[in-house]
Amino acid sequence: MSHYDVIIIGSGPAGLTASIYAARANMKVLLLDKLAPGGQMINTNEIENYTGYGAINGAELSIKMFDHTQSLGVEFDYKTVLSIEDKGETKVITCEEDDAVYHATAVILATGTVPRRLGIPGEEKFAGGGISWCAICDGAQYRGKDVVVIGGGNSAVEESIYLAGITNALTIVTLFDLTADPKACDRLCAMENVTIYPYQDVLEFTGEDKLTGVRFKSTKEDATERYVTCDGVFEYIGLQPTSKFFASLGILDKFGCIIVDDEMKTSVPGVFGAGDITAKKLRQVITACSDGAIAANSAAKYVESLRG
Repeated sequence: MSHYDVIIIGSGPAGLTASIYAARANMKVLLLDKLAPGGQMINTNEIENYTGYGAINGAELSIKMFDHTQSLGVEFDYKTVLSIEDKGETKVITCEEDDAVYHATAVILATGTVPRRLGIPGEEKFAGGGISWCAICDGAQYRGKDVVVIGGGNSAVEESIYLAGITNALTIVTLFDLTADPKACDRLCAMENVTIYPYQDVLEFTGEDKLTGVRFKSTKEDATERYVTCDGVFEYIGLQPTSKFFASLGILDKFGCIIVDDEMKTSVPGVFGAGDITAKKLRQVITACSDGAIAANSAAKYVESLRG
């Protein structure tokens, strides 16, 4: 049974950065993830707001970050974590593969969130290549083009205001009406290139080699079906925190996000959070990296405090 100073669960930008800082603090580190390193970055065609890179492919940035961890000797393993038990100064991590069990003095949870998806034809095909979940990340490539936004909540409306300022035409398709802050809704509705279709079910994303449009129909009695051509789609129908397997630790808010302080500490000594899984307002690659650095620094100090 292996014991580590710090085990980091999740290898997105928060987890990767945390592993770099923990390794440089002379911690024995293990990085676990059931998927390839990079997290949501892998699904982003182009990142244009990460300091030092004018524009970089998400998968390429993921590889660069992972290579950095490997240059420092960080252990990485593909594992699906099933549970975390708090045994005081030892945390027990149980994994699905090979019934693996690891012990750690400190754990950094950087499991991130996953966008809710519609689960309709064409969505998987164009995910990351026509369909995106981050206008700040990917919006610039649709400057002067036609875009569809799915959703009517705060994120959808705020991102739509940004997109409407750079696109040719913006169409909003939402299951209900706009439910965001009234002032934001008023601002969006006043923009001349915006068309809103409330009370609609999205049926399909169309296209062969590239996305060409969205098919949807009214939820009203007439069930009118419509089709809008577009160059890109942004989905904002909510986020799902990846936190079920450690819910028993009692560190989550009502939405399933980790509650942390400014040092990324949770209410459980030796357990830290970082990145999109934490309760926060801005979820970006650069803020995730910042969280990871802070969490690793705090975890290293915690480990050292127990060594006496």
